[in-house]
Amino acid sequence: QNGFLSLHYIIVLNRTIVQRNGTWWEEGSRLEFWDQIFLFKRLYDQTMEPITRRWGITRMELDILLFLANTPAYDTAADIVERRQLTKSHVSVSIQSLVRRGWLERTYRPGNRKSVHLRLLPPSAPAVAAGQSVQSALRAQLSQGMTAEERAALESAFTRIGENLRLALKGDL
Repeated sequence: QNGFLSLHYIIVLNRTIVQRNGTWWEEGSRLEFWDQIFLFKRLYDQTMEPITRRWGITRMELDILLFLANTPAYDTAADIVERRQLTKSHVSVSIQSLVRRGWLERTYRPGNRKSVHLRLLPPSAPAVAAGQSVQSALRAQLSQGMTAEERAALESAFTRIGENLRLALKGDL
């Protein structure tokens, strides 16, 4: 002990489990976790690319359209910046482009001229539908062979991870 890394190994069902400073890890699981995140991002990027090409929009514009379609309670540029951790200037430029195309409209709520709310317009529907279809197919593909309980556990874990990420980015974790 005395400042040295405490390391213990056990073999469980042909898996090496390592204890490092009081915490047990499946050997290699940390690297595999990060590898899987990068693989998911790469696959998601590849599946969205034909949609952006087909409609002549940027990936940021597609992400904004899908964000607004999938999370209707969050409908301001500030919501997009906060929840997706994107830069304000990129979001602003993309929103402006979508407004010029007639795919997005800026609106105000009665009695509140301060907050600008964003609303999808009918011309955006085919691109949004294509994006949502790809998201749905990707989710089904990634959860192949999982039971309903495993899918529910995964959703729960991702919800918790998302909450922890937001807290960590704010410096509260």
